[in-house]
Amino acid sequence: MESKELSYKLIDVLNKWDPFNMGEGGFDPEIADILQAVHDYDDGDLIAKRIQSVFEFSFEQVLPYKECLTIANTLLGIKNEDVCSL
Repeated sequence: MESKELSYKLIDVLNKWDPFNMGEGGFDPEIADILQAVHDYDDGDLIAKRIQSVFEFSFEQVLPYKECLTIANTLLGIKNEDVCSL
């Protein structure tokens, strides 16, 4: 799977998660930041903290860490599937 295809899969998961019920495309800048974190890190904890930080900065609300870790691990799983399929 190419990086572009991986990004589309990750975007789809994030749009379905939609923690603030913004609707698809409602938080594209935040998705871009989260995608970068998934590409940069191989640690669910680091990705979860980045997700928390991104949403806190944009929406001035802190998402529960556990919720961020769950989605981070989901995204990391998709990334790792991509790497293993090469």
